[in-house]
Amino acid sequence: MLLASNRRLSLERLVLAETLLLWRDRLLRADLAGVHLVARSTRFSLTRMLAITISKLGNGWIYPILAATIFALVGHEAWPVIALGGLNAALLHTLFPIIKKRIGRKRPFHVDPRLTSLLKILDEHSFPSGHMMTLSGVLAPIVLAWPSAAASAAALVLSMAWSRIATAHHYPSDVLGGLTMGVAMGYPLSACILGHW
Repeated sequence: MLLASNRRLSLERLVLAETLLLWRDRLLRADLAGVHLVARSTRFSLTRMLAITISKLGNGWIYPILAATIFALVGHEAWPVIALGGLNAALLHTLFPIIKKRIGRKRPFHVDPRLTSLLKILDEHSFPSGHMMTLSGVLAPIVLAWPSAAASAAALVLSMAWSRIATAHHYPSDVLGGLTMGVAMGYPLSACILGHW
């Protein structure tokens, strides 16, 4: 009786493992199909140039521009929010390389030779998107301090998400993972510090 019960349990575990692998493979194929779909938008020179420019801005150039814009619009009151955005960026920059190396997911253009990288990569690993983690973490205190900036922040996030997939550097799940991690870290820290300011 015990032997039959153990065999049944082993068979159920095997079926569950096979089902999970099947779903994982389907999700990976859908993720790669998403990259192909978005990468098609760069067939035109204007959209290709736009994807490259947005991605390069995400390498760090967007943050001084963002700080200068906020300072110009708000004045000296912006300094705590700008400093908090910088703190979030620093924290996320220490974390995402560790996470990326640990997970070790290959970039889409490494997995599928039909995809072409549109610009030089900063590291070898794909998940999560460091660009999305950092941007969402920096935008968290801005949106908390000035909720009217939410639409502009969403436009920046969507633009960066598109560019990272369009350049074949990330899968949609990398972008979503980076966004989620950036918000999950940046929002509570920002809310806590701004609440005591």
